[in-house]
Amino acid sequence: MSLAGLGLTAAQERVYRYLLRNPRTDPATAAADLGLEPAQVRRMAAELSALGLLDDALTPVAPAAAVELLVRRRLEQAQRQFTELTRAWDVLTELSEEHRSGRTVQMVEHLPDGATVTRRMRALLAAEPGELVHLKIRARGRRSEDLQPFARLLARGLRSRTLFSADALTDPEELAHAEYWHRLGDRHRVTTEPSRHLAVVNRSVAFVQADPSGPGPGAFQIRQPGLVATLADVFDGMWERARDLDDLPLTPIEEQVLHALTRHDTDEAAARSLNVSVRKFRAHVADLMGRLGAATRFQAALRAKERGWL
Repeated sequence: MSLAGLGLTAAQERVYRYLLRNPRTDPATAAADLGLEPAQVRRMAAELSALGLLDDALTPVAPAAAVELLVRRRLEQAQRQFTELTRAWDVLTELSEEHRSGRTVQMVEHLPDGATVTRRMRALLAAEPGELVHLKIRARGRRSEDLQPFARLLARGLRSRTLFSADALTDPEELAHAEYWHRLGDRHRVTTEPSRHLAVVNRSVAFVQADPSGPGPGAFQIRQPGLVATLADVFDGMWERARDLDDLPLTPIEEQVLHALTRHDTDEAAARSLNVSVRKFRAHVADLMGRLGAATRFQAALRAKERGWL
């Protein structure tokens, strides 16, 4: 049986088999016995040594070790070839998208600004409103003109999850914004882990911030399936470790408003105790009721007590 299937040439195999039978033969004798030039034997011996089949003294390794080395080498070559073949699916993805869209598609493309990113995401979701996951620093990331199209996508069945930094909660309007969209179906959670802007659409296209130091240079659109899957997995892991909005503790002003509600009979008295206007106090009360999902102040007090806030 030939060793050609394991990657040896006919000349290499002849020299290896000869040295197995004659382990202490010098190159000149081997050349004479094999009908080769001494230089050819030395070259074959060097190649066999590089494969690990000969030691420095040109003594061949045992057949079992030699076959194991050759099989391992062939498996590594096959793995590399398989990896090259799997890249064909990336090409298929690219070709399919070019066929669908009628334009050139790149696996990684730099988009110059946020408006371009929004248009791309909106076009992808309009064609297939499947899933959007979004990691960002602040909850209020969308411009006002983008809100209604996004609300329509949610109404069409878009599954959306948004994860934003807990640092944003220093602004009460951030939480109010997050809770509003949370109720509309864009599920929100808060993370204390370091955050950068990331969006993954339908588990097939990702958008990442081009410059981690700021949003100015735009974003990269990524279609490479392996990389997109990895980014989606990173988001899923952060989502599992994040906190639901309902689990967040009260902010200081929310705590003051809640206690003022229980201690005073009128809004005017409660507002005076907090040193704010009645209008401002009522706005805080409305925000708190919205967070609790309460229709009345009495219901808000009951739900706050159930959560241990009172």
